[in-house]
Amino acid sequence: MVEQKVVGGGRSVVGRVVSDKMHKTIVVEVERKVKHALYGKYMRRFSKMYAHDDENTCKMGDIVLIKQSRPLSKTKHWVLVKIIEKAEKDILE
Repeated sequence: MVEQKVVGGGRSVVGRVVSDKMHKTIVVEVERKVKHALYGKYMRRFSKMYAHDDENTCKMGDIVLIKQSRPLSKTKHWVLVKIIEKAEKDILE
């Protein structure tokens, strides 16, 4: 398990890595439940967040913890804190 030291406060979220093709960057999909205003049903909504992975350790399908940080580029405002669960090799193939 890889852990990186992150200084400061900010939000932290858990999500699944959907892309690791960029150098030192991963795309993490975070799910949240939103209640429909009229019908009251809870719906799943997804957000894609770009996170900094300094050592290129994450692979597609990993469950990771990311934390908000200062802007690192135009779209990247999150930093990888740790890998919670590694993806199984069979799922990716």
